[in-house]
Amino acid sequence: MKRIAKYTLWLLPLALMTVAFTEYPSNRQDFEISKNLEIFANMYKELNSAYVDELDPGKVMRSGIDAMLNNLDPFTNYIAEADIEGYRLLREGTSDNIGFEFKKIDNFVTVTEIFQGLPADKSGIKIGDQIIAVDNKDIQSKSADELDYVLRGATGTSIELTVRRPGQNSDFKAKINRQEMDLPNVPYSGLVEGDIAYVSLSTFSQDAGKNIGNAVRELRKENPNIKGVILDLRGNGGGLLVEAVNLCNVFIPRNELVVTTRGKLKEQDRSFRTQSIGVEEILPLAVLIDKNSASASEIVSGTLQDYDRGVLIGQRSYGKGLVQNTVEVGYNSRLKLTTAKYYIPSGRCIQSVEYRNGEPVDIADSRRATFKTRNGRVVLDGGGVAPDIKIEQASNIPVVKALQDQDIIFRFVTDYCKGKEKIAEIKDLRFEEFDKFLAFVQKENFIFRTESEKLLEQFKQKAGAEGYELGTAVGSLESALGTAQLDLIKKHKDLISKVIEKEIAGRYYYANGRAQIGLLRDPEVHEAIKVIRDPAQYKSILKKI
Repeated sequence: MKRIAKYTLWLLPLALMTVAFTEYPSNRQDFEISKNLEIFANMYKELNSAYVDELDPGKVMRSGIDAMLNNLDPFTNYIAEADIEGYRLLREGTSDNIGFEFKKIDNFVTVTEIFQGLPADKSGIKIGDQIIAVDNKDIQSKSADELDYVLRGATGTSIELTVRRPGQNSDFKAKINRQEMDLPNVPYSGLVEGDIAYVSLSTFSQDAGKNIGNAVRELRKENPNIKGVILDLRGNGGGLLVEAVNLCNVFIPRNELVVTTRGKLKEQDRSFRTQSIGVEEILPLAVLIDKNSASASEIVSGTLQDYDRGVLIGQRSYGKGLVQNTVEVGYNSRLKLTTAKYYIPSGRCIQSVEYRNGEPVDIADSRRATFKTRNGRVVLDGGGVAPDIKIEQASNIPVVKALQDQDIIFRFVTDYCKGKEKIAEIKDLRFEEFDKFLAFVQKENFIFRTESEKLLEQFKQKAGAEGYELGTAVGSLESALGTAQLDLIKKHKDLISKVIEKEIAGRYYYANGRAQIGLLRDPEVHEAIKVIRDPAQYKSILKKI
């Protein structure tokens, strides 16, 4: 009896909810809720009173909550009281950035991006540096998320990092003074081949639409006879909805519908329209997207496609079109839940409908509903926005993706740049030492498991379990596959070299350098230039098929 009484108080709110639904069952749905709450409460009570081992109520309930949410989209999450402080900082942005990004590589927290002119850059930190300690406290055992929490602080305060730089014999100290910063959301804009405007947007933060509009105006002043605009949204994970509307308004007229939010509560549905005269409503437009273009990026690219205002080039976008709210659920815990979805002008929803391991899955076109653009072109829903011209991206090729995911290219460039204080200008930068890269790959024991190798591993395990002695034969096959793997890397030499060149440019010329070298070597930019320069092709893509 004592054990049951121990949990009576905890179960009281659940019991009251059950009574409320039971006493006033307005419909079948309410009855189902009431019934299942009662079953859940009774089951929990029986487990705690009769299960052979002592149960931790928090862990048992967390398992139940997680299992319930696992059936929903991966963006609907429970935030326990223990996690709420970190979530609050991320959500409210109450701490200041110190000017670099990092991740855990080879058990070291490693700097992967430096923002030009910001505190970390001023202190002399470089991409590839490893953070060993913060204020003389060792942080090697901490995760990147834990270090992120440690680095946060108020404007005007400082922090001292112990830094290890590959190629140097000793660690050094770097003092960083935190300051308020406004990271540019337009990292680069310029003229390509003298008469085509190129503008890239990294995030939909405040004034994103205005900044793109101003960049286009400035480029128009530089050359009043520009032939078209390339808008680069690759890698842009989204941001403020209002800025998506404002960016669309740069290229489409006043009072055009951009996006509608629709949820269970119809009175909360909203529509968003452009408010001003566009900056460039007629000039040919090419929009670059990839698998990391998400949310607001998809609203912009999808809306421009629905109005046949521009040609989309690249790969299918991510497929995140959700409106989310955070509500309190008691005891300082929160539920971040999806309350509505985004619908763009044709009526299609950009949200993915299927996930695997938390990531959206590209479903067959036969499972997607059809919609039409203003000109009558057929477009599909079911997750993301499909480009009008598809171009294979280097990171979509399995072996190249593996080289990036395992940080082989990043670590090679760190090693390659050791002792090089400066490099050639961007226009002259060429990576022509691919043999060095191949030697590095072999030295690092790069593992790329193709489907063939996975099947061979399964075969080896199954044959061994059944008593077959095939060690020599399987070893020969593994050796042959290893040689073929190196040949596969050689096959994609040009693509991999371009990725290496972009990484090298970033080490010396920051994000601006990566953007500039991308303009020189980028196949998607080159395709955009070709389409803009060919009015007949441009019009044929946008007309009804």
